Amino acid sequence: MMERYFQKDIECAPREQIIALQNEKIVKQVHHVWNSVPYYKKLMQDKGLTPDDIKGIEDIHKLPFISKKDLRECYPYGMLGAPLKDCVRIHSTSGTTGKRVIAFYTRNDLDLWSDCTARALVAAGASDEDVVQVSYGYGLFTGGFGLNDGAVKLGCLTVPMSSGNTDRQIMFINDLKATVLCCTPSYAAYIAETMKEQGYTPDQIPLKAGIFGAEAWSEEMRHDIEKTLGIKAYDIYGLTELSGPGVAFECSDQNGMHVNEDHFYVETIDPETGEVLPEGEEGEIVFTSLDKEAFPLLRYRTRDISRLSREKCSCGRTFVKMMKPKGRSDDMLIIKGVNVFPSQIETVLLNLGYPANYQIIVDRVNNTDTFDILVEMTPEMFTDDIGEITARQKQLVSALKDMLGIRANVKLVGPKTIARSEGKAVRVIDKRKI
Repeated sequence: MMERYFQKDIECAPREQIIALQNEKIVKQVHHVWNSVPYYKKLMQDKGLTPDDIKGIEDIHKLPFISKKDLRECYPYGMLGAPLKDCVRIHSTSGTTGKRVIAFYTRNDLDLWSDCTARALVAAGASDEDVVQVSYGYGLFTGGFGLNDGAVKLGCLTVPMSSGNTDRQIMFINDLKATVLCCTPSYAAYIAETMKEQGYTPDQIPLKAGIFGAEAWSEEMRHDIEKTLGIKAYDIYGLTELSGPGVAFECSDQNGMHVNEDHFYVETIDPETGEVLPEGEEGEIVFTSLDKEAFPLLRYRTRDISRLSREKCSCGRTFVKMMKPKGRSDDMLIIKGVNVFPSQIETVLLNLGYPANYQIIVDRVNNTDTFDILVEMTPEMFTDDIGEITARQKQLVSALKDMLGIRANVKLVGPKTIARSEGKAVRVIDKRKI
């Protein structure tokens, strides 16, 4: 496909121009935070820093980190960086325990955010002639509004579906001839599975592209969705704390996501020591928002494990790429002393032809971890032949041990036994009281 850009001058800017812009913005942003956010000012003072110590991005490593723990402690207004009268919207993280993180937005923050998601849509091949169906949740979750506003800014016919009511989703895809679908990858897989069951073949589905994010997903899951829907599936990255989807986005190369470096500075650190790692080494991703007004986070620890790459991209964009996160340092399971990421399990299942619908159940019995995985069979696999089921389970146990280094107890269950998700999939149930 011929590459297009939403804001070519910056998306393809020379490295020197991007660095100069980042230097200018970080100096201004540190002064803004110092003057507007007493909590962060105290963190800087505790490290013996003043804004004058930060003369450019080469000094960012001197600044203190911010974590989700800090944001919860500051609930609701403690990290606010703009007068409340200048704030026009909030979004909030999903979560079931403790204080939620609330992120605030000025009009300018929303405008820059929609630029970022418009860039992602164009990189996925969208233009003002496309019909974009936004099937992320709306409301406090950033997904729906983030892609909605980018699609509107680009000039697309925007269908604000939100998640759920899959039959209606399919009706609108067909009747409105939707060409771009935006939702979580697990919901995209469910829509694809349902359309296949209803008899649709890929050439009968009007979609040409999908932008899927908000949860980890594997390359195998991408290929499965692409094959079933007849589309190209693009990854998008973001966090509520920074501005939702659009912090980074995939291009036609489909090999890592370009970070919008004019708005975000990205580092990788050792998650244990906090030491900044050389570019290209795998570590925890840390972001600094360079021009957010209402919620200006400096050195925010994402807990996502990834690596950065500055290899020249075939799309022509010069923004650094972050590779698809392999998991999160806080979502990573440590089972019997071994680091386990759900994405590793998903890779094994999809490689062996199982659907990406599974559940990991971890418990502790007599001071020993138990590790169970429920795996759904496809209708074609389903059988009452106990011997065949046992053989399949043994195959999975062996493949998973090769991948993970430890043994899991695998139980195959019937099609659609595990509850489907219309938002973020619930992959892990950890019952341990550690």
